[in-house]
Amino acid sequence: MTISDTLQHYFGYKSFRQNQQEIIETVLTGHDALVLMPTGGGKSICYQIPALMMRGTAIVISPLISLMKDQVEALKANGIEAEALNSGNNLESDTIIRRKCMAGSLKLLYMSPEKALAEIEYLLKYIQISLFAIDEAHCISQWGHDFRPEYTQLGTLREKFPDIPMMALTATADKITRHDILRQLRLNDAREFISSFDRPNLSLSVKRGYKGTEKMQFILNFIKARPTEAGIIYCLSRKSTEKVAADLQRRGIQAAPYHAGLTPQERSRTQEAFKQDTLLVVCATIAFGMGIDKSNVRWVIHYNMPKSIENFYQEIGRAGRDGAPADTVLFYSLADIIQLTEFARQSGQQDINMDKLRRMREYAESGVCRRRILLNYFGEQTGHDCHNCDICANPPKRFDGTRCIQMALSAAKRTDEQTRISTIIEILKGMRSPSVMRNGYDRLKTFGVGRDVATSDWQDYLLQMLQMGFIEIAYDDGHKVKITDIGNEVLYGRRTAELCVIDRSTKEEAPKRQKPRLHLEIPTITIPGLPPTDGIEDPKLFDALKKLRMVCAQEEGFPPYIVFNDKVLHSLATVKPVTLEQFGYIAGIGEHKKQKYGERFLSLIRKYV
Repeated sequence: MTISDTLQHYFGYKSFRQNQQEIIETVLTGHDALVLMPTGGGKSICYQIPALMMRGTAIVISPLISLMKDQVEALKANGIEAEALNSGNNLESDTIIRRKCMAGSLKLLYMSPEKALAEIEYLLKYIQISLFAIDEAHCISQWGHDFRPEYTQLGTLREKFPDIPMMALTATADKITRHDILRQLRLNDAREFISSFDRPNLSLSVKRGYKGTEKMQFILNFIKARPTEAGIIYCLSRKSTEKVAADLQRRGIQAAPYHAGLTPQERSRTQEAFKQDTLLVVCATIAFGMGIDKSNVRWVIHYNMPKSIENFYQEIGRAGRDGAPADTVLFYSLADIIQLTEFARQSGQQDINMDKLRRMREYAESGVCRRRILLNYFGEQTGHDCHNCDICANPPKRFDGTRCIQMALSAAKRTDEQTRISTIIEILKGMRSPSVMRNGYDRLKTFGVGRDVATSDWQDYLLQMLQMGFIEIAYDDGHKVKITDIGNEVLYGRRTAELCVIDRSTKEEAPKRQKPRLHLEIPTITIPGLPPTDGIEDPKLFDALKKLRMVCAQEEGFPPYIVFNDKVLHSLATVKPVTLEQFGYIAGIGEHKKQKYGERFLSLIRKYV
């Protein structure tokens, strides 16, 4: 089969997402690749399709047993031979899996980094390996948000298996982390693929200065407006997860805590109930979420501010993985900042963690489109606002800030982009500080051109410029200010730009009841034998399909979303196919699932047609 045939046959999709086909072709021709895609962007397809098309077994390095279990279940549900070799197996399971590997019947084998390293001279030496896929590759770098020492030895795989293509995959890695991944894995000639970080289906909202009772009232209203939708509330401490869960339980909402202090059995029970849709709300520390691919999480609330944008982006990425609309809300307060600052100072990487916390705080306090800030953080500039965040919904007053921006950019340019933000402000204000005088910056044409603007306002304007992508900070080069391509457009008068008027008296809005969600809109598709869909979903059919999905999942011991995700059910309830061939046209239904579940679901649909 061709690459497209393989995608359609096993996964039920007729087209690839951004970069997927190019990545697959790179690996199929024996080259290495570094893949950067947001959570829910389709990273797994990038190594699963090559694994299906190449001779031998693909070795997938993954950090969590629960994540391996989820991936293996999903692959088996699509008719693909896959297993996981980890400490959760008993001796009998291990033996069976090893025999399958030796016989060449497995297409994918998931392993922890420790297990893979331990098996280099044993199992891996004696089987045909098609490729290595290092998932969550940011764990290899001290600059990454989830550094794990055991990952740092994975460069040994390149040394021992120099001719086998290797793919490193991550959802959150800035420029420094990406370079570190390439260096440590010894991917000297790897092609880099950076997909857009834009997740337009996620709404972004920040609530500042709420007290505990106000937070709880907001959360109650929020959940009551979404009574059948699953969500995660991330908290900073174990104590908070238990308190929030208990408060919700007292108010009649199904909720459970999840943190590292619970027994493995308690954590497993909560995670399984959430995956099976018998529990809708989990109150968790950052330990939760990495190990599941649950596609129908419809909202994520951060009860406290996370310690970095990487953490924040990965956690909100747990919502809306099926591409349907999902909501995210971030609460933050001065108490969060004080506590997180203390954590950063006590960590072994104080400077790095303080910088990351500073950027997270800048996001929370921003007056510009929040999506632009997130995209810029990961090196992706955009020239327009998103219209799906609280800032876009209630924009602050703006003015033509082109001249102010040009002043600041000119100061950076005339110092050869070798200064920090603080020195740029000193130049603009005409301050003869030690840094200015030592470098002779008082002789620059821009010295003192912005003395009529308050220092605090210059700090805010430069922060906005950073958030809009006109400048970036070289954290690995003395925090120097660098001008981006889009910044040069403004500097040389090829485009104008607005700045927000600074209103330091702005009050936060009171919590409001959220509007009920709308059903997912399904695009028009042409299916032989069926009239074009009007895009109107039958809600009663959707509910009936969810119940049938649950029955199938319980029979097989799978989470419901592994049978079909919500987007497939929405499509079925909208298009209403009545033959097996028509059923197979729905995106997300591959050949195996069509044959396995088709007649059962069609029998139900026919009752509604």
